[in-house]
Amino acid sequence: MTKTIVCCTILLAGVLTISAAQAAGDAEKGKQLFAVCAACHGQAGEGNTALNAPANGGQDEWYVIRQLRNFREGVRGSDPKDTFGAQMRPMAMQLADDQAVEDVAAYVATLAAPQPAATVEGDADAGSEAYTPCVACHGANGEGNKSLNAPRLSRQHDWYVVRQLENFKAGVRGTHAKDIYGQQMRPMAQILATDQQVADVTAYIATFE
Repeated sequence: MTKTIVCCTILLAGVLTISAAQAAGDAEKGKQLFAVCAACHGQAGEGNTALNAPANGGQDEWYVIRQLRNFREGVRGSDPKDTFGAQMRPMAMQLADDQAVEDVAAYVATLAAPQPAATVEGDADAGSEAYTPCVACHGANGEGNKSLNAPRLSRQHDWYVVRQLENFKAGVRGTHAKDIYGQQMRPMAQILATDQQVADVTAYIATFE
C-alpha cells in the first residue's frame, strides 16, 4: 500500500511538473505573436495615443494574462459603450489558446515601461490626497501588488488612466459577473465624484517613476 502511494505521488509530481512547464510563458514565441499587437501598442509596448492604444511595456505578466483572457472571454470589450475595448477584443481572440496568451504576456514583461508625456491637466497635490485610498492596493508609487490583484499604474498614459476610471464609474467596466477584480475596483473609482477629481488623481499618478 505504501509503495502504491509513493508511486502515485511520484507520478502526480511528474504531471504537475509537466503542466507547470507547459503553462510557463515563452517570451521568444511571444515576441513573434506580439508583432500583431505592435501595430497599435508600438514595437516597445510604448502605446499610441492616436490609436487609443495604452502602453503595455513592462506591465506585470500576470495582469496582462488576466486582461487578455478577459477580452477573449467577453469579460472586457463586450459592453456597447466600450468602443476601444471592442476594438481590442478581436485582437485578443487571435491568440489561439492560453499558451499563446502566456507567451505574449511573458514577452510584454521583458519590455521596458515607458515614461509617457503628461497630457491631463490636474492638480497633482490634490490628487495626492485623493490617491490615499488607492495606496492600500496599488502601492504608494503605483507599483502594483500581485497578492492583492492590483496592477501597476505608474508609467501609463494619463489619458488611458482617465478613461478607465471613467469606465469603472459608468459601469462600462467592472459590472460583468466574471469580472471579480473589476467589481472590487468600481466602488473605489466612484469615490472620485467629479471629473476634476479624476483629473487630479491621474495627474498625481503621472508623477510616479
